[in-house]
Amino acid sequence: MRGGSGSPMPIAAAETPEAAGMVDVRARVADLDVDMRYAGPNNFTGGRVDGYETGRCFLQAPAADALAKAEAALRAEGLRLRVYDCYRPARAVQHFVRWAADLGDQRTKATHYPNLSKRELLGDYISPTSGHSRGATLDLTLLRCEAARCLPLDMGTEYDFFDPRANTDSPAVSPQQRGNRERLRAAMAAAGFRNYPLEWWHYTLDPEPEPKRYFDFPIR
Repeated sequence: MRGGSGSPMPIAAAETPEAAGMVDVRARVADLDVDMRYAGPNNFTGGRVDGYETGRCFLQAPAADALAKAEAALRAEGLRLRVYDCYRPARAVQHFVRWAADLGDQRTKATHYPNLSKRELLGDYISPTSGHSRGATLDLTLLRCEAARCLPLDMGTEYDFFDPRANTDSPAVSPQQRGNRERLRAAMAAAGFRNYPLEWWHYTLDPEPEPKRYFDFPIR
């Protein structure tokens, strides 16, 4: 997750994706599978997250180019990517911490953190800042495509599952599930992305185009 609030972030003045050097990834891959979870209720907060006014994926231009490279290589193998989150406004990061502090809201415990108390989420899972707000980090999974139908590969947990089983190299998942995670990691690494080891879905372009600036324009 690596999202949260509480410590100050150096927020850039950019008020649009263009001013921040970001592009809509569908300008690079017109039919990319984009399922921006925080633009609707299907996420760990149980509702739409602040700053997500629509389900568009924005990334710094070099990250969008690298994502297109990964997608093209995977398609040659009958695979595709499904993107769950990209640029994340800083106001969304603040929303996550407010949610984590509300211990009375346990609506998504069974689906997203069944083995942890909500108090344990701050830290490794929800942190004071998010690299997503710099525009070169994204969350995604792999799809296997046959004919006109694409289905997600089994990664051993759902997206945003707060548990050690979501660690990329977790020994608690099956060999097939580990193999699927490794296939995703290899494809993303070949395109220039590094994985966050606690979350099999989380990747950041290395090096980042904007390693020190965070952005807060809403996704529209």
